[in-house]
Amino acid sequence: MASMEGISALIAQFGPWLWFALAVILFVMESIVPGVHFVWFGLSASIVGVIGLTTPLAWEWQLIAFALIAMVTVFWVRQKSREESAHPDVADLNLRGAQYIGRIVTIEDAIVNGRGKVRVGDTVWVAKGEDGPKGANVKVTGADGTVLVVSRI
Repeated sequence: MASMEGISALIAQFGPWLWFALAVILFVMESIVPGVHFVWFGLSASIVGVIGLTTPLAWEWQLIAFALIAMVTVFWVRQKSREESAHPDVADLNLRGAQYIGRIVTIEDAIVNGRGKVRVGDTVWVAKGEDGPKGANVKVTGADGTVLVVSRI
């Protein structure tokens, strides 16, 4: 029972500032340890500190609030990260040709018999599409591997 009295005395002496100190320690640990582990516990300690400033709670309830808030934040973040990893922001990240669909580009080498070259920025791409003279503008409508599909505009 001496440890329970010690915890009560410690929390009574420092109050919510003990939670803020714990939050700072956890945030410092987060900056040292790779990954995202301690930030959610630090956030939980900060929230319990704010609750302690506004509402007097027994230390047992403060510990319960800390545990519940920590579990909720960790669960929420894990769910969000699963959702984001299931739907990447850039689906065509490694499909460079697909990134150019919809852009207007200039024919570099005349498109003859459906084949030619177009300039996209500082890169020349092989293109297929309707025949067109050098210097004409065309629109990228698709990509077939490393070949851009173009149409006249």
